[in-house]
Amino acid sequence: AGHEAWFIRTDVADWPSVRRMAEAAAGRWGRIDGLVNNAAIASGIGGKGFEDIPVEEWDRVMRVNVRGPWLACKAVLPFLRQAPRGKIVNVASDTALWGAPVLLHYVSGKAALIAMTRALARELGADNIAVNAIAPGLTRVEATETVAASRHEMYVQGRALRREQFPEDVTGAAVFLLSDGADFITGQLLAVNGGFVL
Repeated sequence: AGHEAWFIRTDVADWPSVRRMAEAAAGRWGRIDGLVNNAAIASGIGGKGFEDIPVEEWDRVMRVNVRGPWLACKAVLPFLRQAPRGKIVNVASDTALWGAPVLLHYVSGKAALIAMTRALARELGADNIAVNAIAPGLTRVEATETVAASRHEMYVQGRALRREQFPEDVTGAAVFLLSDGADFITGQLLAVNGGFVL
C-alpha cells in the first residue's frame, strides 16, 4: 500500500538507455538503494541443440542476459555508492545449476551472471554494496508459456515441493536480499525452485 507503479522503457543492452533509466529513477526518488537485474530473453529460444542455435540469436541472448545486467550495475553504481547499504540482486536461473539441455545460450548467460555476482561482490564490498543472485526454477509467467508441457511436468515431479512455481515464490527472496536483514550476505546464490536443485 502507498506505492505507485512507475515504469521507464529501457533497452538493457544499450548503454545510453540504461544510463537514462538509472538517472530517471534517481531523479524520481532522490536515491537508489538497490537494483534487481531481472530483464532477460527466455521465451521462444529453447528446444534447439547447441549446434542449431543461430549465431545472431546467441548474440542477442548474451546482449540482454549478460551485457544488460553489467550495464545496469554500471549505471546505478554512483547512486549505490551514496546509499548507506547498497544492494544488487541478479536473477539467474537454476538451469545453470543442473545444465538444462537444448537451451545452451540461456544457460550459459545465466551461469555468467552467477559468476558476475561473485566477482562484483568482491569488487563492491569496499563500497558496502552487497551483490547476490537468486536462481529460480521454471516459473509460470508469460515468457514460459512456450516451454514444452513435458519440461513443466519434469520440474513439478523433480521438486521436493511438488507444484508449479509462481512469481510470488521468487519475489520474497529478492525482497529479503534487498532488506537490512541481508546486510552481511554477499556473493551468494540462493536457489528458489522448490527443491528441484538442492
